[in-house]
Amino acid sequence: MAFPGGGRGLGCGGVILLLLLSIIFKTDFFQLFQGGQGGSPPQETSAPSNMPVPESAQEADLVQFVSFVLDDVQKTWTELFPSLGATYEPAKLVLFRDAIQSACGFAEAATGPFYCPTDQKVYVDLGFYDDLRDRFGAPGDFAQAYVIAHELGHHAQRLLGIEQQVRRAQRNDPESANELSVRLELQADCFAGVWGHSAAQRSIACRISA
Repeated sequence: MAFPGGGRGLGCGGVILLLLLSIIFKTDFFQLFQGGQGGSPPQETSAPSNMPVPESAQEADLVQFVSFVLDDVQKTWTELFPSLGATYEPAKLVLFRDAIQSACGFAEAATGPFYCPTDQKVYVDLGFYDDLRDRFGAPGDFAQAYVIAHELGHHAQRLLGIEQQVRRAQRNDPESANELSVRLELQADCFAGVWGHSAAQRSIACRISA
Protein backbone atom coordinates (compact mmCIF):
# COMPACT_ATOMS: atom_id res chain seq x y z
CA MET A 1 0.00 0.00 0.00
CA ALA A 2 1.42 3.37 -0.95
CA PHE A 3 0.14 5.63 1.84
CA PRO A 4 -2.91 6.13 4.07
CA GLY A 5 -5.92 8.23 3.19
CA GLY A 6 -6.20 9.98 6.53
CA GLY A 7 -7.32 6.87 8.39
CA ARG A 8 -10.27 6.23 6.07
CA GLY A 9 -9.60 2.50 5.74
CA LEU A 10 -8.15 0.31 3.01
CA GLY A 11 -7.32 1.98 -0.27
CA CYS A 12 -6.61 0.44 -3.65
CA GLY A 13 -3.12 -0.60 -2.59
CA GLY A 14 -4.32 -2.32 0.56
CA VAL A 15 -7.00 -4.23 -1.34
CA ILE A 16 -4.47 -5.49 -3.87
CA LEU A 17 -2.00 -6.49 -1.17
CA LEU A 18 -4.62 -8.45 0.78
CA LEU A 19 -5.95 -10.01 -2.43
CA LEU A 20 -2.48 -11.28 -3.37
CA LEU A 21 -1.91 -12.66 0.14
CA SER A 22 -5.33 -14.34 0.00
CA ILE A 23 -4.49 -15.97 -3.33
CA ILE A 24 -1.04 -17.11 -2.21
CA PHE A 25 -2.21 -18.62 1.08
CA LYS A 26 -5.80 -19.50 0.02
CA THR A 27 -7.15 -17.64 3.05
CA ASP A 28 -9.45 -14.62 3.34
CA PHE A 29 -7.02 -11.98 4.66
CA PHE A 30 -9.68 -9.28 4.34
CA GLN A 31 -10.94 -10.46 7.73
CA LEU A 32 -7.87 -8.76 9.20
CA PHE A 33 -9.76 -5.48 9.18
CA GLN A 34 -12.97 -6.62 10.82
CA GLY A 35 -12.25 -5.21 14.26
CA GLY A 36 -9.68 -3.11 16.07
CA GLN A 37 -6.36 -3.71 17.76
CA GLY A 38 -4.95 -2.83 21.15
CA GLY A 39 -2.85 0.29 21.46
CA SER A 40 0.78 1.01 22.33
CA PRO A 41 3.35 3.64 21.36
CA PRO A 42 5.00 3.45 17.92
CA GLN A 43 8.43 1.86 17.53
CA GLU A 44 10.89 2.98 14.87
CA THR A 45 13.87 1.01 13.65
CA SER A 46 16.27 0.96 10.73
CA ALA A 47 18.58 -1.81 11.98
CA PRO A 48 18.70 -4.35 14.85
CA SER A 49 20.99 -2.06 16.87
CA ASN A 50 18.28 0.62 16.87
CA MET A 51 15.45 -1.63 18.02
CA PRO A 52 13.31 -0.49 20.97
CA VAL A 53 12.88 -2.81 23.95
CA PRO A 54 9.77 -4.93 23.17
CA GLU A 55 7.08 -5.56 25.76
CA SER A 56 7.23 -9.38 25.56
CA ALA A 57 9.49 -12.19 24.39
CA GLN A 58 7.07 -12.94 21.53
CA GLU A 59 7.13 -9.33 20.41
CA ALA A 60 10.93 -9.28 20.73
CA ASP A 61 11.13 -12.19 18.29
CA LEU A 62 8.78 -10.42 15.88
CA VAL A 63 10.73 -7.15 15.97
CA GLN A 64 13.99 -9.06 15.44
CA PHE A 65 12.51 -10.90 12.47
CA VAL A 66 11.09 -7.72 10.93
CA SER A 67 14.44 -5.95 11.34
CA PHE A 68 16.25 -8.87 9.67
CA VAL A 69 13.91 -8.78 6.67
CA LEU A 70 14.10 -4.97 6.46
CA ASP A 71 17.88 -5.03 6.38
CA ASP A 72 18.05 -7.90 3.88
CA VAL A 73 15.60 -6.29 1.45
CA GLN A 74 17.45 -2.98 1.65
CA LYS A 75 20.80 -4.71 1.17
CA THR A 76 19.42 -6.28 -2.00
CA TRP A 77 18.32 -2.91 -3.37
CA THR A 78 21.62 -1.30 -2.37
CA GLU A 79 23.40 -3.86 -4.54
CA LEU A 80 20.95 -3.56 -7.46
CA PHE A 81 20.51 0.22 -7.70
CA PRO A 82 23.92 1.01 -9.28
CA SER A 83 22.93 -1.12 -12.28
CA LEU A 84 19.86 1.12 -12.57
CA GLY A 85 22.00 4.26 -12.51
CA ALA A 86 20.84 5.23 -9.03
CA THR A 87 21.92 5.10 -5.39
CA TYR A 88 19.71 3.42 -2.81
CA GLU A 89 18.85 5.43 0.29
CA PRO A 90 17.60 3.26 3.18
CA ALA A 91 14.08 3.70 4.45
CA LYS A 92 13.06 3.36 8.08
CA LEU A 93 10.42 1.07 9.56
CA VAL A 94 7.87 2.24 12.11
CA LEU A 95 6.09 -0.46 14.12
CA PHE A 96 2.93 0.56 15.97
CA ARG A 97 -0.35 -0.66 17.37
CA ASP A 98 -3.83 0.75 16.92
CA ALA A 99 -3.06 4.14 15.29
CA ILE A 100 -0.26 6.53 14.43
CA GLN A 101 0.34 9.99 12.99
CA SER A 102 2.59 9.83 9.94
CA ALA A 103 3.85 12.54 7.60
CA CYS A 104 1.15 11.32 5.17
CA GLY A 105 -1.65 11.70 7.71
CA PHE A 106 -3.31 9.83 10.55
CA ALA A 107 -3.51 6.07 10.08
CA GLU A 108 -5.47 3.47 12.02
CA ALA A 109 -4.96 -0.28 12.14
CA ALA A 110 -7.64 -0.66 9.42
CA THR A 111 -5.39 1.25 7.03
CA GLY A 112 -3.04 -1.71 6.83
CA PRO A 113 0.72 -1.58 6.17
CA PHE A 114 1.75 1.44 4.10
CA TYR A 115 4.69 3.43 2.80
CA CYS A 116 4.77 7.20 3.25
CA PRO A 117 6.88 8.88 0.55
CA THR A 118 6.94 12.16 2.47
CA ASP A 119 9.06 10.81 5.33
CA GLN A 120 10.31 7.69 3.48
CA LYS A 121 9.12 5.32 6.19
CA VAL A 122 7.28 2.00 6.12
CA TYR A 123 4.50 1.76 8.72
CA VAL A 124 3.35 -1.65 9.97
CA ASP A 125 0.82 -2.31 12.71
CA LEU A 126 2.08 -5.20 14.87
CA GLY A 127 -1.51 -6.32 15.30
CA PHE A 128 -1.57 -7.03 11.56
CA TYR A 129 1.27 -9.51 12.04
CA ASP A 130 -0.41 -11.02 15.10
CA ASP A 131 -3.46 -11.82 13.00
CA LEU A 132 -1.40 -13.25 10.16
CA ARG A 133 0.14 -15.69 12.62
CA ASP A 134 -2.67 -16.43 15.07
CA ARG A 135 -5.87 -16.13 13.04
CA PHE A 136 -4.71 -17.25 9.62
CA GLY A 137 -1.73 -19.50 10.31
CA ALA A 138 0.22 -18.27 7.28
CA PRO A 139 2.89 -20.93 6.75
CA GLY A 140 6.39 -19.90 7.81
CA ASP A 141 7.11 -16.19 7.89
CA PHE A 142 6.83 -15.46 4.18
CA ALA A 143 3.63 -13.42 4.51
CA GLN A 144 5.27 -11.14 7.07
CA ALA A 145 8.39 -10.76 4.96
CA TYR A 146 6.36 -10.16 1.80
CA VAL A 147 4.54 -7.20 3.37
CA ILE A 148 7.84 -5.48 4.16
CA ALA A 149 9.31 -6.25 0.72
CA HIS A 150 6.18 -4.86 -0.95
CA GLU A 151 6.27 -1.58 0.99
CA LEU A 152 10.00 -1.19 0.36
CA GLY A 153 9.12 -1.71 -3.29
CA HIS A 154 7.22 1.58 -3.01
CA HIS A 155 10.33 3.16 -1.54
CA ALA A 156 12.36 1.93 -4.52
CA GLN A 157 9.71 3.42 -6.81
CA ARG A 158 10.12 6.79 -5.13
CA LEU A 159 13.92 6.73 -5.34
CA LEU A 160 13.74 5.81 -9.03
CA GLY A 161 11.25 8.60 -9.74
CA ILE A 162 8.46 6.20 -10.71
CA GLU A 163 6.10 7.20 -7.93
CA GLN A 164 6.44 10.89 -8.81
CA GLN A 165 5.74 10.19 -12.49
CA VAL A 166 2.60 8.26 -11.61
CA ARG A 167 1.30 11.03 -9.33
CA ARG A 168 1.83 13.61 -12.10
CA ALA A 169 0.02 11.37 -14.57
CA GLN A 170 -2.88 10.98 -12.14
CA ARG A 171 -3.18 14.73 -11.75
CA ASN A 172 -3.10 15.26 -15.50
CA ASP A 173 -5.62 12.49 -16.18
CA PRO A 174 -7.86 11.93 -13.11
CA GLU A 175 -9.94 9.34 -14.96
CA SER A 176 -6.92 7.01 -15.11
CA ALA A 177 -5.97 7.52 -11.44
CA ASN A 178 -7.27 4.14 -10.24
CA GLU A 179 -5.70 2.24 -13.13
CA LEU A 180 -2.36 3.92 -12.49
CA SER A 181 -2.61 3.11 -8.75
CA VAL A 182 -3.18 -0.56 -9.59
CA ARG A 183 -0.13 -0.56 -11.85
CA LEU A 184 1.94 1.07 -9.12
CA GLU A 185 0.88 -1.62 -6.65
CA LEU A 186 1.57 -4.44 -9.09
CA GLN A 187 5.03 -3.06 -9.77
CA ALA A 188 5.69 -2.94 -6.01
CA ASP A 189 4.73 -6.62 -5.95
CA CYS A 190 7.15 -7.23 -8.79
CA PHE A 191 9.87 -5.47 -6.81
CA ALA A 192 9.02 -7.64 -3.81
CA GLY A 193 9.49 -10.62 -6.09
CA VAL A 194 12.94 -9.35 -7.03
CA TRP A 195 13.93 -9.61 -3.39
CA GLY A 196 12.15 -12.96 -3.05
CA HIS A 197 14.18 -14.36 -5.94
CA SER A 198 17.39 -13.00 -4.45
CA ALA A 199 16.52 -14.50 -1.06
CA ALA A 200 15.79 -17.88 -2.62
CA GLN A 201 19.09 -17.80 -4.49
CA ARG A 202 20.88 -17.17 -1.21
CA SER A 203 18.73 -19.68 0.73
CA ILE A 204 17.46 -16.82 2.90
CA ALA A 205 13.92 -18.14 2.56
CA CYS A 206 14.88 -21.34 4.39
CA ARG A 207 16.40 -19.38 7.27
CA ILE A 208 13.31 -17.15 7.49
CA SER A 209 11.00 -20.16 7.79
CA ALA A 210 13.20 -21.95 10.35
